[in-house]
Amino acid sequence: MEDKKFLKMDFSGSPLAQDTYENCMFSNCEFSQADLGGILFIDCTFDACNLSMANLTRATVRDVIFKNCKMLGLRFENCDQLSLSVTFDACNLGQASFYKVKLKKTVFTRCKLHEVDFSQADVNESIFDDCDLARAQFGNTTMEKADFRTSINYSIDPEKNRLKKAKFSLSGVPGLLDKYGIEIEK
Repeated sequence: MEDKKFLKMDFSGSPLAQDTYENCMFSNCEFSQADLGGILFIDCTFDACNLSMANLTRATVRDVIFKNCKMLGLRFENCDQLSLSVTFDACNLGQASFYKVKLKKTVFTRCKLHEVDFSQADVNESIFDDCDLARAQFGNTTMEKADFRTSINYSIDPEKNRLKKAKFSLSGVPGLLDKYGIEIEK
């Protein structure tokens, strides 16, 4: 299926057909707890959709843009990893998981990333622009040349993650020193 627009549709009760969706637009659609397993999304945009707890097992998500979406608890490690390419703008990804996912050069803009699992992920050269990373988990995460300068509330252990040439603002330095329990005054 190509170049189709889906507006205000509810796919949580009646599932989206197993197909390839190329250059499609999903706007204000409901996908919470929907089974998206095995579906191919290529060059698609999801705008103001709720994808919370949707099943992504073997889903192909290539060059997909998510804008203003609610995406709680999504497990991106279940997607087809060879083609995963996404952009997130003003999304709530609370408790989502990118465990061991390659997200090189991914852009997160104005996203709420509370309790997101980035353990063992590759976020090299990714941009976290104006994101809230409260209680996000980083462990053995590769983040070389990643940009966190405008993000807040992160806690990243430099000894347990690869941070070479990653960018942070001076106000974010406490998030790199949390484990030491030291107090920094402004």
